[in-house]
Amino acid sequence: MQVKINGEKIELPEGSTIQDAIDKVGAPYLPGCVLGLVKGMEEVEKHVNKYSLKTNKGSIIIEIVDDAPESLVSTWKQFYKEFAKGVRWTTSQEVAIGPVQTQLTPSREKYHYQRWDVLFSLSGFTADSTHLILSTGEHEAVYGAPEENRGVFARVVGGKRTILKLNDDDEILGVKPVLERENIVKSAAITNLETLLEEGNQIFTYVHVKPNPKSPQSVEHFYALQESGKIRVDYESNTFLGFYALQGLEKEAEHIDQRKRGTITFRNKGKGMGRVYIYREDRVSTPSHNVLGTVVSGMQLLDIAGYGDEVTFQTSPTRIMTLSMTQKEAEEFLQENGVKQIREGLQDDDAVVVKQEPQYTMDIIAQGEVKTLGIPAEDLLHVELYPGAPRSTWYFQKITGLLDSPVGSLQVHFAFPGMKLLMFKDFPKESKGLIPENNPQEVVKAGEIGITNMSRRHIGMVGVRFEDNREFGPTGEPFQGTNIIGRMVEGIEHLEKYKEGDTIYVARK
Repeated sequence: MQVKINGEKIELPEGSTIQDAIDKVGAPYLPGCVLGLVKGMEEVEKHVNKYSLKTNKGSIIIEIVDDAPESLVSTWKQFYKEFAKGVRWTTSQEVAIGPVQTQLTPSREKYHYQRWDVLFSLSGFTADSTHLILSTGEHEAVYGAPEENRGVFARVVGGKRTILKLNDDDEILGVKPVLERENIVKSAAITNLETLLEEGNQIFTYVHVKPNPKSPQSVEHFYALQESGKIRVDYESNTFLGFYALQGLEKEAEHIDQRKRGTITFRNKGKGMGRVYIYREDRVSTPSHNVLGTVVSGMQLLDIAGYGDEVTFQTSPTRIMTLSMTQKEAEEFLQENGVKQIREGLQDDDAVVVKQEPQYTMDIIAQGEVKTLGIPAEDLLHVELYPGAPRSTWYFQKITGLLDSPVGSLQVHFAFPGMKLLMFKDFPKESKGLIPENNPQEVVKAGEIGITNMSRRHIGMVGVRFEDNREFGPTGEPFQGTNIIGRMVEGIEHLEKYKEGDTIYVARK
């Protein structure tokens, strides 16, 4: 049997599953992510209610009315392609297209029609001469139309000016369904990998993204968001999907443009700053949204995905990120991506890269080279973050840069020989709302990282002790004014060498 997976046609034996299809082509997919299975175009078209009639003077859109009799709707869906014919006649009240042969039953009644009604006319009271009538004015007529709803099954919803331009010499070049998101959704199912496939099925496993070089900061934010290869849907509407995992991170205003279907944007200011959106429907541009990329393929999967679903993503080109690599590892990685390395700082092969310039992937690709700053491996401090202080750990990751980078940094604010502690620069703008959480109870252990909470004056100060203390936290505050967020797991023995103004580099363990 023949099926499609992410748009690629493949042949599979009867009884094959989605997993078999994925395995055959090596389709990108991460376990636990949402899958889309569309039964086939016939199934999709069952849910279509809009059709486009392309003429030599423009396009016309008709929409099936809610109360249309099933006999008329099924006739239209069976024969709509055959109405790609010449315009048969035009009057001040109608445009007729056809004829085609149907199985409808004519009547001899005169009926009243509204402007922009779409109906079947059975000329000569025979189904062998069925025409499509587009009503251009309110009128009464005997069309031989079926009794059901006077033959009316649809309304003109677009291209009305085009209809008024038509005459007997014009042609209908083609008729096709207008596929909208709800058509895909109604014909698709969230499935598991063991779902059996049938002839004509279409499977969607991932979303492929092309980044926008004009928004390098926003693109880097997206790279960080999809670092694991998948992103969780945090908000769903008919217009867009929202991804909020890195909400709160600031970026400059970059490329502003229309938000067409498939456009990916970054909110650069206001409520929700740092959120990423992917649009299901067209929207106009707004200064608060940077366009960071577009969906190349997989919009069907985004049409299907709902709140809480995880979606597999791939972005091409991939992220150029050398931080936490050795200088040698960075060299090999950059060579694979066609980028020249310029080593700075400690240039030994085993030195650890803690900074790259340019910082952003799009800028690195544009320049074709990147400077990698190395330090001794023992000077990169590894931290383990505790789960009991979510607001404080978020603050720590934000001010260090660990939210969207493998390596962060802290500037030493206070270092006094013999005090057995270091304190680092605070960020008052970011520290609002640091409620007491995970306060120490009996002792602060050597290597534990603490943050001053909002109960004390110096809110947001970060500190670490080199030895146990049963009275004060790592920032010199009482236990009730201290939130413990984690601990240094490697490198604590090197902390005493730092002095005020120094920068230390940290990585998550």
